[in-house]
Amino acid sequence: MSNNPSYRTTMSGSAGPSTPNVCHAPLPVLPTYTPPDSYDPIRGTHSPLIIDNGASTLRFGFSTSNSKAVLTPHSVPNVIARFKERKYNQPLLLFGECVDAESGAKGQAKTPWEGDVLLNFDALEHGLDCAFIQLGIDTSSVEHPVLMTERLGSPLHSRTLTSELMFEQYSVPTLAYCIDSVMSFYQNNRPSVPNAPFTQDGLVISFNMASTSVIPILSGRGILSQAKRIPWGAQQSTEYLLKLIQLKYHSFPTRVTSTQAAWMLHNFCEFATDYPSTLRSLKIPANMRASERIVQFPFALPVVGEKTEEELARIAEKRKEQGKKLQEMAAKNRMDKLMQKETDLQYLLNLKEGRSENKREWTNTLQSEGFDDDAALQETIKKLEHDLKRTRKKDVDGTDEPVEEPTFNLVDVPDAELDDEGIKEKKKQKLMKAGWEARARARREKEKEREEKEAGEKRDEEERENNFEEWASRLRKEQEALMNKMKERGRRKAALADRKSAAAQARMKNIASLAADDRVSKKNRKAGAEDMFGADDEDWAIYRKINTAAPSSDEEEDYNQLQIIESKLLQYDPTFTTQHTHASLSSQRSALLSAFRPQYEEGDIAGNSRIHLNTERWRVCETYFSPGMAGVDSAGVGEVLQSVLARFTEAEKARLVKNVFITGGSSQFPGLRERIYATLRPILPPEMHLGEVVRAADPSLDAWRGMAAFANTEEFNWVGVTREEYDEWGGERIKRWWGGNWNSTV
Repeated sequence: MSNNPSYRTTMSGSAGPSTPNVCHAPLPVLPTYTPPDSYDPIRGTHSPLIIDNGASTLRFGFSTSNSKAVLTPHSVPNVIARFKERKYNQPLLLFGECVDAESGAKGQAKTPWEGDVLLNFDALEHGLDCAFIQLGIDTSSVEHPVLMTERLGSPLHSRTLTSELMFEQYSVPTLAYCIDSVMSFYQNNRPSVPNAPFTQDGLVISFNMASTSVIPILSGRGILSQAKRIPWGAQQSTEYLLKLIQLKYHSFPTRVTSTQAAWMLHNFCEFATDYPSTLRSLKIPANMRASERIVQFPFALPVVGEKTEEELARIAEKRKEQGKKLQEMAAKNRMDKLMQKETDLQYLLNLKEGRSENKREWTNTLQSEGFDDDAALQETIKKLEHDLKRTRKKDVDGTDEPVEEPTFNLVDVPDAELDDEGIKEKKKQKLMKAGWEARARARREKEKEREEKEAGEKRDEEERENNFEEWASRLRKEQEALMNKMKERGRRKAALADRKSAAAQARMKNIASLAADDRVSKKNRKAGAEDMFGADDEDWAIYRKINTAAPSSDEEEDYNQLQIIESKLLQYDPTFTTQHTHASLSSQRSALLSAFRPQYEEGDIAGNSRIHLNTERWRVCETYFSPGMAGVDSAGVGEVLQSVLARFTEAEKARLVKNVFITGGSSQFPGLRERIYATLRPILPPEMHLGEVVRAADPSLDAWRGMAAFANTEEFNWVGVTREEYDEWGGERIKRWWGGNWNSTV
């Protein structure tokens, strides 16, 4: 598979000129019909039939060809699906690429393999049926000797049922099994002289679909007693990448399929020679942006109907009217709340002024009003005064009130002297008078605040001129205290998101206490008594603790105060630069998060349909050397290599590491050869020569071509099991030879 990204456009909508750094995810392509081969050139020749039964791809073909070109087998996805066609209500059996063409068949897809073990033999039988039909075999039996692959250390159960299928169903004359990675090594190191014995040494690392194997080979024979295998391959890497994408883009508008994840894995992921160093370099936002690969997924632009100018004008007028009504409603609600708070404040002040000399009587009065002691009453009064002061300030800002007090002639007139219209007008004048008086008080308080602010600025200026160092130190301490306060507030919000944190548990306790509130007894509730929750301002403060989304009233004040302090330091303190500001310190982390997952605007459909791959490009491949990163309790490739080499003498070890060979589809990842070399060099003696890590010329097809080349030698004639031997020994029996799971080396 190619490691270069594809840049073909597959979008159903476009959002302006294409971005050069954006690659487009492939769309499913309808399969093309390939007519069966002609069987006439092969009929009666007993040419060996080579079958590479891979976990993802089934490769099959004859070992001989009339053309002088390089042998190329048929390669189809090794998957079947039973599907009932709805239009004609006909049951269908789909194989290979046809499964992806039918959306309803994908859920019924099944492969012969369960992980790294061959178990589904009905799927294998259907796959072989399709293979023999494609080869044009039209006889009642398969009259060709068969060489077929099996996994390293294949279970006897799998081999028995496979042999039974080949001999009983297809009546093959002979059947031989081999290990695919050993045959790929044979293809790249086979002797140039025909029928010469294979005596090559090497260390084979095979990256398969569901596993990774290490096989030492001495004198052309695999030392299978020292071979190792780890349960991690391309399939697990694809699933891991898909999980990382789902965690990173939990609300992605398009479903990312396993096929698309496999495409991203083989086109954008690579091995890092030094993984920790690579991660450290990605801590710089510029490096992370430079290393990212952007994948554009299909999207559809919404169809928006064009409106006439009259319709647009009518919509704009309607929105204007609605906005005006909302403003009036908001103003009325603010006024009602302001009047209620003023009434509550006046009531509490009157309560405080009418304090009884009898301590017991005063305590009972406080408790009847919902206060524990004088401190609680005073705290509530201060809170109400602070809220009224802030509300009046916001209400007065930007207004130009008349200096002369308007007349309200009906306020003092008794209701008995007024008719219905007069009573309505009196209520209206009462509201207007209360509002005017509230704004007048707010103007006076604002003027007082302005005077206090000017006096404070004057004192601050005198302190700065008289003792600059102490002034600057005080401001820096205030800045640090505010930043710590804001950081602690953010840390608490993050802790509330974790249900197991102490903050989240305290929140649940508050909710439980509210649910078990005993302000009104059950008896009184049944009698219809009023619940007094909310009479105390502390009742409403509880919502700040249990509502994680509610902003604190102090956040805005802290932020404004921080900006004032930093502006003063920037103006007068030469040692304080923009790098010391809160915005600069917090932007460093924000820049890294923005580089990790850039945020697009809500209306940018194309941008929100993109996936940015950055750390995932190296993290997924690193799992081959550290499967524990993905939750797999297994040794990595590096530990397995060290364990395998430790079982040989120094002379044998030197023979093995002179020819380190990697094969399999995942061996095409960039950086793998360098990573293998960097892993082997520290575990070998300094004086021992480590040869260059060699990748198979064609990692996907070299195993099949090596099998075809071996099948054309004289040695192939005696490695297969005949029908008579199968009837005598059973299906699990194989002959001992250098390319199979049972060789001469114990």
